[in-house]
Amino acid sequence: MVLAFKNETFRDDFTFSNSPAAIRRFPFPFVEDKYMYSVNIEPHELGPKGSVYEFPIDIDEHYVSEMRDRALVLDADPGRCQALPHMITAQWDMLELLMTSMARDYPEHFSLTRDGNQWHWINRPLGIDHKFTFGDVATLPYQPMEYIGRQCQGDFSIQDQRDGQLWMDAGIITTQADWSLDFDVGMNFFEWHAPVPLAHQAGVFDRALKFLLNMQHGRPVRRLNWTMTINSRLDTSPENYHKWGIDRTTVTPENVGDKVHLRVELQALWRLPRSNAILFSIRCYMIKMRELATVPKWGRRLPRVLRTLPDEIADYKGLTRYRQTTIDWLSKYDDGAPTSLGGGPD
Repeated sequence: MVLAFKNETFRDDFTFSNSPAAIRRFPFPFVEDKYMYSVNIEPHELGPKGSVYEFPIDIDEHYVSEMRDRALVLDADPGRCQALPHMITAQWDMLELLMTSMARDYPEHFSLTRDGNQWHWINRPLGIDHKFTFGDVATLPYQPMEYIGRQCQGDFSIQDQRDGQLWMDAGIITTQADWSLDFDVGMNFFEWHAPVPLAHQAGVFDRALKFLLNMQHGRPVRRLNWTMTINSRLDTSPENYHKWGIDRTTVTPENVGDKVHLRVELQALWRLPRSNAILFSIRCYMIKMRELATVPKWGRRLPRVLRTLPDEIADYKGLTRYRQTTIDWLSKYDDGAPTSLGGGPD
């Protein structure tokens, strides 16, 4: 499968857009006309051809532009990539998982040749042709997590498992929805999820942690998470709030269709073989309201979801200021017809 990569931006002039094919494969997260927080974990199995679930690691038309944006973030703030010293084995685990997956599933764009510990990696879209020794950091230009993280869409954190807990002890995070690796690194599972409303009282995180601690190698899982973003800005980090926070005040009835984006994270988790750590990938997809409304089912469902969203969740996700404006704009696409269960287009 040869992908056609777009040349677009996620800052300044915001030229990002989705092709019709990218719209159809968008992982719309709402399976019914209302939403409440849940664990919603399922096996990360191969999905339908052309879908975001077709392969374990999804590479799409935004790949080259997203990698360019990641490099800009890391150049400006190297602290977006951090790893505690004991996580080096887990870093190599992550590199192996991503390289083998990308080379197997996208052979037109990536290739990996292994002769013992002598590896040869080719990334054609980014013009990388590199021979290195697996396990020897000195043969890479960066530590293993950063090296492959600069070449794969999505953020990644690595959780060390000890004392009956998961600890966020490494990560490369440049497209996060208003949370900070620099703040969270070294925290345990409950500490970094502390700001999430309602879910703690419902016992969601207790159940999730128990499940994750028992994850087995070779049986990855996934879930969808969502929020909304003004403009197609990938980097909505607390560190850069002064750049994007004001965007929420710029939504008008006239510009909703192009400014307001549904932002969905395909989150997958893998048990790593050598380190026994858990790799957590957070793959971000964005779609502007005008694009989303071209799918009739989504145009009907999203205003219904936003209308019934608990205020605590709307506030946590930062939607309060522009939620009603977005509902009003979308309402012309809701003809009152029933919608089918599931998130996919009819």
